[in-house]
Amino acid sequence: MSEGHRYSPRTAIAVVVANMVGTGVFTSIGFQILDIQSSFVLLMLWLVGGLLALCGALTYAELASRLPRSGGEYNFLSQLYHPAVGFVSGWVSLTVGFAAPTALAAMTFAAYLDSAVGHLLPVNRQFAALLLVLVITFVHGRDHKASGGLQNWFTLIKILLIALFVTAVTLSTDTPQPVHLLPGEGDGALLLSSAFAVSLIYVNYAYTGWNAATYITGEIENPARSVPLVLIGGTAIVIVLYLALNATFLYAVPMDLLAGKVEAGVIVAENTFGALGAMLMGGMLSLLLISTVSAMLMAGPRVLQVMGEDFRLFRMLAVKNAGGVPRRAVYTQGGLAALFILTSTFESVLVFSGFILGLSSLATVLGIFVLRARHGEGREPDVAAYRTWAYPLPPLIYGAIMLWTLGFITVDRPLEAGAAAVIIALGLVCYLLTERHSRAGKSH
Repeated sequence: MSEGHRYSPRTAIAVVVANMVGTGVFTSIGFQILDIQSSFVLLMLWLVGGLLALCGALTYAELASRLPRSGGEYNFLSQLYHPAVGFVSGWVSLTVGFAAPTALAAMTFAAYLDSAVGHLLPVNRQFAALLLVLVITFVHGRDHKASGGLQNWFTLIKILLIALFVTAVTLSTDTPQPVHLLPGEGDGALLLSSAFAVSLIYVNYAYTGWNAATYITGEIENPARSVPLVLIGGTAIVIVLYLALNATFLYAVPMDLLAGKVEAGVIVAENTFGALGAMLMGGMLSLLLISTVSAMLMAGPRVLQVMGEDFRLFRMLAVKNAGGVPRRAVYTQGGLAALFILTSTFESVLVFSGFILGLSSLATVLGIFVLRARHGEGREPDVAAYRTWAYPLPPLIYGAIMLWTLGFITVDRPLEAGAAAVIIALGLVCYLLTERHSRAGKSH
């Protein structure tokens, strides 16, 4: 693939940042405040979640460097464990991982757009969400230049708007609230409490997307060198953005105004700038979500593409256009997202998506031990590949925190864990059917 048919590292970083920064950071702090009233512990939530994502990124960086192919977890798990494990991960990405969150982000975009301009120009929310998905799907299905340009610009707009929001609110707040950067009495117990564990689930979901660059590894310039820098750099940028945003929320308004509320960003803007501020915040959030929808529609189809390369039943999804873009996979992913928007059945899926995606990333991170045990330390041909910094601490830290979180969900929310088990079982059934279909095709 020529350089003109690849994404630059800058575009890949934009994909990582845009995948991660969605609505989660603007909507979850209100629910965290219900059980945690310490500003130090609240900020520690976002720092711990960020460090968890960074540990995952450091580990994925080595996996991507040594197993350089698009597809993310599908590629890694297929090579590290068994094709069936990779297929189930790809199945999860198809049914839960991308289409449903894409639809949710598009519908949230429409809701914020309506809140910003609805009093001037009525907005049909379903139509606006569908239109956004269809336009972005068309652009990403054209070529790498158009796709990368769209992603770069809207991600840059996202970062600038967040920086503008943080600066404007900080400078305009008349009665700032105390934000403690050091622990106080009782904070130690809170850090080890069930309330912290529950809140960390939502924080982890807000950080989901740090691994986005691994889905397009095969289409990034010099992937063995670029992907590690992209994963680590993109995740570091988001950690800074998230800490700045949450510190700004806590600085600008009393906690009781945010407690239990979804629209934290709008509340802070309205209290700081009045009704006009709330309207502008709605418009800002709608713009932020364009890059989120775009990033998901860029990364997700690459999983379908590599599955099409490996499984005869999905072969049509592996076809690329003259510019090297898997157009059919892009259109399929966009069509699935549009279907979710039309039916609105995806909300029940999102309840347990954090659990099942966390399970997939956990298996992938622990796969670094399998890879090193299998190939040793430097005897294989890829001795120039990236090595995880401070190994084995990053995968051990990630594994310990993720196991703690998933264990808590399993015990406290067995229905969600059971639903995830059903999705995994269906994926295994589909794998057996595709294998049988492939064998039947070869026999003919």
